[in-house]
Amino acid sequence: MAYLSAALDAVLKRVTEGPARVPGVVAMVTDREKNIWEGAAGDRRLGDGAMSLDTVFAIFSTTKAVAGTAALQCVEEGLLDLDAPAKDYAPAIGKLQVLDGFDSAGQPKLRAPKSDVTTRQLMLHTAGFGYDFFNENYRRMAEEHGQPSVVTCSRAAIETPLLRDPGEAWEYGTNIDWVGQVVEGIRGKRLGEVCRERIFDPLGMQDVGFTRSQSMKDRTATIHARGGDGSLSPMDGFALPDAPEVDCGGHGLYSTVGDYMKFIRMWLNDGAGPQGRVLKAETVEWAVRNGLESRHKVGMLPGVIPSLSNDAEFFPGLNKGWSYTFMTNEDEAPTGRPAGAIGWAGLANLFYWIDRKNGIGGYWATQILPFGDATSFVGYLDLEAAVYASLSAAKAA
Repeated sequence: MAYLSAALDAVLKRVTEGPARVPGVVAMVTDREKNIWEGAAGDRRLGDGAMSLDTVFAIFSTTKAVAGTAALQCVEEGLLDLDAPAKDYAPAIGKLQVLDGFDSAGQPKLRAPKSDVTTRQLMLHTAGFGYDFFNENYRRMAEEHGQPSVVTCSRAAIETPLLRDPGEAWEYGTNIDWVGQVVEGIRGKRLGEVCRERIFDPLGMQDVGFTRSQSMKDRTATIHARGGDGSLSPMDGFALPDAPEVDCGGHGLYSTVGDYMKFIRMWLNDGAGPQGRVLKAETVEWAVRNGLESRHKVGMLPGVIPSLSNDAEFFPGLNKGWSYTFMTNEDEAPTGRPAGAIGWAGLANLFYWIDRKNGIGGYWATQILPFGDATSFVGYLDLEAAVYASLSAAKAA
């Protein structure tokens, strides 16, 4: 254990020093019972030295698994048919059309989809939605036709054209924002209320929400921009909105890393939490499996808006799938993460994994754009690899 702590402390020290440093990082590793290592280093805002374990982060797409959990609870109660049209629960999704490129005058060519979007497709990212920073046609809609950014957490931001017909391909995008709308349609409450009652409170998660308390605001890390020369600039005016128009299940939560670890432990413990069960064990068992068809491939995310994302991919060359709602490892990863493990990331370079086979998981939080930051991403992979090196050493001893 001492060896592991020293190795992980060294990773945090390395990534927060030198010319290519990250401003600050909080990272934690847990087994099924408790955190086995916690670390914080660097700055909340460049130069302040204030990064601490209770720092609050905009967690972006690591929100997705939380909204997915709320949907799985609806499935368990017989309230949600994953293969029924999603418009049965969220009528606005039935009004959206498919974008078939642009005409000679640069106007979008729109048509009706060939089939209805289902909630299963939404959870697997095969419904046809995308993001402007990962898709060229969506980028054009944003830059040339005023499509609002998802970071506004507005209704207009999620009511976008589909980029392809439902079921056609895997395309990472605003699908889980619509899963949140499905949950709201079923429960008759805002997604944040549903998550508080059915996920956060049962797991003892206090410093998490779509709207921050004053205490959370006081502890929130600033998002920084990485320049082409590697320098960092605080983006003081950039943040996810408090009291948003839409509780965006795809990216809208703020949280501490410590609170998210409680959510990771729930998945490690087959859906059980300290205050009772959040999901049934049998739900967890199928929800962590790859649900994609063989023709659907999880590949590189092309960074078409360089200020927001680099080209990015976990474990290039390895088979990856998608579940409800995590990326799945179909092969063992170079870090030691086994086949069958799950995980994902958030836009400001936040990363996590959940290894139910070995009963271990971790979360790495920074606040840097663009996504795929070399220092943060490599630091996270080094942390994960150190955990598995320690695990292997313990097994060999």
